[in-house]
Amino acid sequence: MTHGTSRTAHRANRDTYPPSSTVVRTAMQVPNAATKYDEKFDAFLEPVRRQAAVQAFFSLLSRIGEFSLVWHAIVWVRAIGSGHRAGQALAMSLLLGAESLIVNQGVKRLFKRSRPTTGGDERFNVRTPVTSSFPSGHSSSAFFAATILCAWSPAGWAVLWFGIGICVALSRVMVRLHHLSDIIGGAFVGTALGIFAVAVVV
Repeated sequence: MTHGTSRTAHRANRDTYPPSSTVVRTAMQVPNAATKYDEKFDAFLEPVRRQAAVQAFFSLLSRIGEFSLVWHAIVWVRAIGSGHRAGQALAMSLLLGAESLIVNQGVKRLFKRSRPTTGGDERFNVRTPVTSSFPSGHSSSAFFAATILCAWSPAGWAVLWFGIGICVALSRVMVRLHHLSDIIGGAFVGTALGIFAVAVVV
């Protein structure tokens, strides 16, 4: 084979296979069936969103879920007057940081899903994130924290912890920053990570 022929073959191989960066950036897709249910649920919520009280309430819920603020507040209030619970609060704060890193810098990078609105819905006073829509970080952290809190509390408290978690997760659909399947996916991810944390770390 001549030198010129060798260059031609190398060029052909280079054109046949995509650059490695293209392969890495290929994102996983949410099933079309889920998207259809997302659209139906969004249409169902729209009449409710028009109420001023609903807008204020769910905007507040969404904001207190930012950076897991509500969960940090809960565990540190629980810790008042108890050295043991103060240790739990510190552990929760550290675990929430780790969970956020895994979800936002790990899982979300596998999906390049657009949010329901690119610039946010002006009816709601909330911050518009720039990360992938799937899975919901609010939902993941909520179910992660609720799962761990259940391990630290009597059985009856599970209703409260997961009740708060569901409300925070639902707020993200209500303010049109997430699809329904985003918060469901986040709930599964957060619960799985929470179970792992309870079994291995807590």
